[in-house]
Amino acid sequence: MRIGELAARAGVSVRALRYYEEQGLLTSTRSASGQRHYTEHAVDRVYFLQRMFAAGLSSRTIIELLPCVDSPSEETSDAALERMAEERDRLTDHIADLIRTRDALDNLMATNRAHRETLRTRDTLGATEPVGSRSST
Repeated sequence: MRIGELAARAGVSVRALRYYEEQGLLTSTRSASGQRHYTEHAVDRVYFLQRMFAAGLSSRTIIELLPCVDSPSEETSDAALERMAEERDRLTDHIADLIRTRDALDNLMATNRAHRETLRTRDTLGATEPVGSRSST
């Protein structure tokens, strides 16, 4: 099948298929006129690639996992599982960093709310001088 048909059947863009091929994730043969042709297996391969990308894996990491798909064995399966565990650990660390960042933003927002409340209280009391500028006499 040609690239447009594969794109339609797999639910991805032609551009995505070209990217997969550039990255070594997908292969095609070329006609005499240079058109790409794919086998039926390419549809399943694209579905697989989409699942891997949806799991947050980079094309580089997916390439490392392909031996498990293309030449399944206990060795390639163990290597793939180890690599996926590394990616999971990386994601866990990233999530922890995001939580710390969110908490820091929450603290800034709480400080801002408290400051706004002091401004409202001051305005309600009719103070016209900036807070802290009154002299004690």
